Amino acid sequence: MTTPATGTVRRRLTVRGTVQGVGFRPYVHRLAVDLALAGFVSNTASGVLIEVEGPPDGVLRFCDRLAQQPPPLAAVTGIGHEDLPATGTTDPFAIRPSARSTGRTQLPPDTATCADCLRELADPADRRHRHPFITCTHCGPRFTIATAMPYDRPVTTMAGFPLCTACAREYADPADRRFHAQPVACPDCGPRLRLVPAPGTGVRPARDGEALAAARALLGAGGIVAVKGVGGYHLACEATDARAVAGLRARKERGGKAFAVMCRDLGTVREIADLTEREEAVLTGPRRPIVLLRRATRPGALRLAGQVCPGSPHVGVLLPYTPVHTLLLGLAGDPPGPRVLVMTSGNRSGEPIVTDDEEALTRLAGIADAWLTHDRPIASPCDDSVLRVRPDGTEQVLRRSRGHVPRPLRLPVTVRPALAVGGDLKNAPCLGEGDLAWFGPHIGDMGDLATLEAARRAERHLLRLTGVTPELVAADRHPGYHSARWARERAAGLPVPEPVLVQHHHAHIASAMAEHGHDGTTPVIGVAFDGTGYGDDGTVWGGEVLLADYAGHRRFARLTPAPLPGGDAGVANPCRLALARLWAAGLPWDPGLPSVAACAPEELTLLRRQLERRLACVQTSSVGRLFDAVSSLVGVCHRAGYEAQAALELEAAATGAQEGDPVAYPFGLTTGPGPLDCDPAPMLRALLADQRRGTPAPVLAARFHRGLARAVAEICRRARTATGLTTVVLSGGVFANGLLEEECAALLAADGLTVLRHREVPANDGGLALGQLVVAAHTARHAPTG
Repeated sequence: MTTPATGTVRRRLTVRGTVQGVGFRPYVHRLAVDLALAGFVSNTASGVLIEVEGPPDGVLRFCDRLAQQPPPLAAVTGIGHEDLPATGTTDPFAIRPSARSTGRTQLPPDTATCADCLRELADPADRRHRHPFITCTHCGPRFTIATAMPYDRPVTTMAGFPLCTACAREYADPADRRFHAQPVACPDCGPRLRLVPAPGTGVRPARDGEALAAARALLGAGGIVAVKGVGGYHLACEATDARAVAGLRARKERGGKAFAVMCRDLGTVREIADLTEREEAVLTGPRRPIVLLRRATRPGALRLAGQVCPGSPHVGVLLPYTPVHTLLLGLAGDPPGPRVLVMTSGNRSGEPIVTDDEEALTRLAGIADAWLTHDRPIASPCDDSVLRVRPDGTEQVLRRSRGHVPRPLRLPVTVRPALAVGGDLKNAPCLGEGDLAWFGPHIGDMGDLATLEAARRAERHLLRLTGVTPELVAADRHPGYHSARWARERAAGLPVPEPVLVQHHHAHIASAMAEHGHDGTTPVIGVAFDGTGYGDDGTVWGGEVLLADYAGHRRFARLTPAPLPGGDAGVANPCRLALARLWAAGLPWDPGLPSVAACAPEELTLLRRQLERRLACVQTSSVGRLFDAVSSLVGVCHRAGYEAQAALELEAAATGAQEGDPVAYPFGLTTGPGPLDCDPAPMLRALLADQRRGTPAPVLAARFHRGLARAVAEICRRARTATGLTTVVLSGGVFANGLLEEECAALLAADGLTVLRHREVPANDGGLALGQLVVAAHTARHAPTG
């Protein structure tokens, strides 16, 4: 609305999206001052509120630039406009204190140290030279320090660090990069580092720069250091020191599971791994995840200790994302020290990541030789994200946590306020309301009370930051899941007092549909392959082709079931699973088979009796268990020390097979009154025949992968013929296998089918909660009332 006397207009803008903690208000201030406009900007619970006043052309340019050129870390999802009467004010444009109001805004994820801060960190003339907590509006912690919204320093874990005069001046200066940067600090007023040595190490306690130097020296001497990061503790050691790596593995009780490594710089990454341009871009981007890379085998490559990632052609690599990491690996001119560190979660295997300082001293005792810690509290645990880059350049997130959380996902359907608790493995809860869903950080496996309590804390933190008040809870149907029991407790007293239970593989498929924007009104052909999921018939499912939408699912095909000796406890013995598969297929246990040789005579006797009498043998259609069986049959892995070890090692073997081999082992497809059966018996016969001919294990493994992919393609062709459906979803933890996923996707696309693969949402159980959310929302929306 124009004021005739002055020729000015005033407009109110409400900006929604990720617009707090990203320097949005300082950006708005600079933009308004540049255009000589009056007014103000303020944070609200709904986002950012702006009122701007001045000449019509100036206000128009302001609005255009705001929409088209937001700050680098901002993600604007909407801008509301409202004309107001001009006031005629000549006061300068101002940043007002945050307004308390109803509504919701979006907090950005933690972000890696920006280039400007890194330059200051290394500049001896800068007052933040070597400051371990250097940050600005373009980088640093957000999610892990925020305790409430709107996002302001008093509601972060920086509240206990009053700004010194110099930092306060920068914070209040609109021209400064740290203008209203909530984590801003310096050596005079910020958090402090200290090194706490374990008794008997001979290392002396130290603070600040001396603490870093001592920790670096300890790592160089083969020690293990617990390093406090932004989202929890890591356990670090020199990655080229075989003795240190083996010691960490033993102390952490890690078994044979691979470690991730942190490299000093991109040049060091190139010395240990082969990099594509896209992988390089992801590694150096602001999220700084762990990226799975092919290990370099060329002459002169930097050799990691064999125990870093035993039996794998890949290594998980990340670059420093905090100033502490950068300083620990050394600046230019520093004394020689480690260039590659094992950087693994600070916990004993199976426990949640440690964030509390006192707890770290007790829970990591006996593992760490020293603790490099600091006095800034962590508001929420947030482990490192993990992903791989596909050959087509798209990303497949395998663990969605730091760098992603709490950025919401846009939903294709509207959901009532709800909490989905996920499953018991790779747990990550999810909140939803309206057209948005927020994943919590990766929690881990619900194996004990500590992990369950970590999940509860993560939910409470997410509730505070999103303002969602759940009216219903969704969970897996498995009656023995800890997460399902949690859901029943959580649902008590809510408008929907019982949790909505969602079948495991239906949730997997719905998760991918939601990620790709499908509204669920048209069914898809859903291929859900994983290790374990509670089936509709009470058996263990895991090799399913479902015709599914959000309303329900029908089992179109399955892997032919076989006994699972010992139930879940039997998963640790792939050799037994192999023999159970042979028994189910009517194939003999030849003494020369690797799986037979791996079992003691009395074990074979007991297993045969168990199978014949069906004692403690649940039926399973799991493709994950088939991978375990084949891994043992080809002689790769007979006893598994961690989840999916046999399958991972089988994939690694297949990756090493020579190219150009067209052979694919056949699977039988039989029809009957129930679902189509995908029978592995023909595959097993062909594999054993090749093995007797002396075919190498990598070739056997590759032919199995190829045959399974062709079976998937044939089943989907039959599903299209039967139903007319043309969209295929690939979901479940088995599709973290890059070889199988790529082969399936290529064959299905060649058949003219549309293939949906996970990108930002994990295909494994880490993405399960999103599927539970949309299925439960549909169920609740269509439930009878009264």
